Amino acid sequence: MARYAAVDIGSNSVRMMAADVVGGETKVLAEDRQVTRLGESVFRNGRISGEALDFLCATLARMSASYSRLGVIGVRAVATSAVRDAGNQEEFVQRTSNALATDVEIISGAEEARLIHLGVEARWHRPKERTLIIDVGGGSAELIVSQNGQLIDAVSKPLGAVRLTELFLQSDPPKADELHRLNAYIDEKLQPFHKVHGAEKFARTIATSATAAAIVSAVNGIARTKRDQADRQSARIGQVRDLFSTLVKSDVATRRKIPGIGPRRAEIVTAGAAVFLRALELFDLKSLYYSSAGVRDGIIADLAARRVGSELSQLNNEQRTVAEDMAKKYGVSMKHIRHVGFLSHRLFQTLQPLHKLTPEAGRLLECAALLHDIGHFVSDTGHHKHSAYLVANSDLPGFTDKERLIVAALCRFHRKSMPQPRHSHYQALDAQSKRLVMSLTPLLRLADSLDRGHALRVKDLSGGLRDGTVVLQVQAEDDVDLEVWAANQAAAKVFREIYQAPLVVQRFKTSTI
Repeated sequence: MARYAAVDIGSNSVRMMAADVVGGETKVLAEDRQVTRLGESVFRNGRISGEALDFLCATLARMSASYSRLGVIGVRAVATSAVRDAGNQEEFVQRTSNALATDVEIISGAEEARLIHLGVEARWHRPKERTLIIDVGGGSAELIVSQNGQLIDAVSKPLGAVRLTELFLQSDPPKADELHRLNAYIDEKLQPFHKVHGAEKFARTIATSATAAAIVSAVNGIARTKRDQADRQSARIGQVRDLFSTLVKSDVATRRKIPGIGPRRAEIVTAGAAVFLRALELFDLKSLYYSSAGVRDGIIADLAARRVGSELSQLNNEQRTVAEDMAKKYGVSMKHIRHVGFLSHRLFQTLQPLHKLTPEAGRLLECAALLHDIGHFVSDTGHHKHSAYLVANSDLPGFTDKERLIVAALCRFHRKSMPQPRHSHYQALDAQSKRLVMSLTPLLRLADSLDRGHALRVKDLSGGLRDGTVVLQVQAEDDVDLEVWAANQAAAKVFREIYQAPLVVQRFKTSTI
């Protein structure tokens, strides 16, 4: 299980999301959103106002405290259109980075579009479909062509709802000449993209952003408090046109009464709706579908794809030195234990969707792999018990007492019987640690069995769940029948007891070409 946090500092609002990613599926743990209107001062005078920056930093500090309590292993914070245009970027980056206790990046429009696309794909994968994705934020609009889940083309245009409101809509309701200039400007900015893609046929148009949510909610009569119900709902072009006609005739007080449009969104929704309507008309699109995905979803998906934080599942240099020095002290085969450590790590990674443990558990598994044989120094008979005793009663700098006892228990149960209440090394653990030992013990047994002859024949492994069975394929150049037999005999039964799934270990022949 990988746990990440994303912060998207937009021109109109800042959003935070923390989520677990398991087997490609995202489970949201915490979300927060706050309207900040950074873009208002930027689009008026070119700088983020002190008041807006103060408010933003206080909001970011709150968000940071929220996801920090969840123990995330990776965080990415980005700022978009308004900050790209701001004259006081240096001050912004310094203050916001301090508030979040992590670096804030000012990303390009191209990177913003890439993250939006990743977010939509993570939330709503559509194989074999050519899609036009339109995101209208506070400062910019991104138009993205997607085919079979791949980004084909993307542009970022200065067509955000806050920006356009500040530039063109000075009256409330807006005057006819203001609307004329607004639509002419939108057409001018959309024309180059339309020239390239205007003749193409799209199976679906997906609209993202809070403005898109407001439009789809309004035409479907979905209350703002139930906006989650708008996800994947559609709005036909005629409905969008009728809504726009209503918006341009209404003042902000009247717009606030329209279901689905919030009090702050009512201030800028007219300009945002104009962009969506003109895009639908220019590209001859019949409808749009709302997706609740956004930059923050793309950040989470990107962190997971790049396996950010996966290094936490391996011992750091200091911890590895401590464990290996102890192993050398008791005269074990260093090649064997290092190989078991490598195989343990690969098993931990491969089976992560099944065990769903935090990366830190992988470090303890690797440490146990390095120390599981030290008991041979005392006696070959019952060496697993001696290994546990030596670990439990030794200093392990870099590990807490709780971690040391977990490692000792893993050494104790890497062979023979599984943990039972009568076992002292098991009784010494708290409930959480007992569950951890139960989950990791089959993996350590598998790794040790796959180097049964200490010959390092198994070079790597891969696999996953197939039709209810966990299938592991080992890669080797030499004969590994004994290792495969040992893994199936020694570990398969225990694995099934713990994970409630049958296990099959088989050889995958590597190419000799």
